[in-house]
Amino acid sequence: MSATPEKIALEEKEQQAGGNQLYPSVGQDANNPLLPPGSPGYPSAPANAGPPAPPGYMAVPQTNGMSPPIMMQPGVQMQMQMQPGMQMQPGMQMQMQPGMVMQPVLGQQQVTGWMPIPQGIPNCPPGLEYLTAVDQLLVHQQVELLEAFTGFETANKYEIKNTLGQKVYWAVEDTGCCNRMCCGTARAFDIKVLDNFQNEVLHFRRDLRCQSCCFPCCLQKLEVSAPPGTVIGTVEQKWTLLRPEFNIKDQNGQTVLILRGPCCQCSLCGDVKFVVLSKDGTEVGKVTKQWTGFVQEHFTDADNFGINFPMDLDVRVKATMLGALFLIDYMYFESNDKKKLPRRGLL
Repeated sequence: MSATPEKIALEEKEQQAGGNQLYPSVGQDANNPLLPPGSPGYPSAPANAGPPAPPGYMAVPQTNGMSPPIMMQPGVQMQMQMQPGMQMQPGMQMQMQPGMVMQPVLGQQQVTGWMPIPQGIPNCPPGLEYLTAVDQLLVHQQVELLEAFTGFETANKYEIKNTLGQKVYWAVEDTGCCNRMCCGTARAFDIKVLDNFQNEVLHFRRDLRCQSCCFPCCLQKLEVSAPPGTVIGTVEQKWTLLRPEFNIKDQNGQTVLILRGPCCQCSLCGDVKFVVLSKDGTEVGKVTKQWTGFVQEHFTDADNFGINFPMDLDVRVKATMLGALFLIDYMYFESNDKKKLPRRGLL
């Protein structure tokens, strides 16, 4: 049966509406630039079927007409909703028949220790599937008692969580003792980002460089690799006199986002906000250093951060923004003497 003129006109209108996006659609080829030259906005992520579940995750079988399966981690128990009038007799056990799907209880918050890994993500580096399902991350630096009481600089450790409190990643600093004690916050570092199975899915590397405006030829640069050894983006400091600014670049060296901070990177009993801008100047996200209280702020260098970005932002750019958060922490919020009071002031 041939299509009617009204149907053809409706399809053409839908195609035109789908093409008028604030940012271009990318992800067809990992070797292509994330953002075509001259196009405003930020790169979005693809949404197609992807590879099967990795080892350690089990997809519950489903039958035709039922909702998508729930990905379950080993050891995670599912609860079933009892119908009114039903009672569980002593000694009775509930058994799953082949083909049945365990559905979550309506209205019940499914929160476990670690965030379940999303499935069906194409053109995505292994282990970064988590980033496709979040638009906000919380980064908590662990308090080191030895460091707080003795002043001995230890390797930093971080927990990266989603807004539900589920762990997404675990980040650890890989540096030597002499490097930490002699170079302080300006030290070169490697940060390994691990998933639930202790696999290294991200690697951040910073070489020893200057961060003062008096040395514009040797400013800060952080390299992001996923998997380790494959560079997917870089964060480069721009030379400015007042407000700190960083270029977030893709694997081809093209600037896709700009990170801009306040003139004064300190605040008394308040948060410090770094805004994330697209190439046309539109604010699309932010990196926030959160106030953690008087004692922790002034006697330790354990900081809390929040990062926001669009849900459909390309996963590689999300990972690079996460690397920018760690670079900001070392540049502005680490303290050599564990006393942050001299650096605090009002914005």
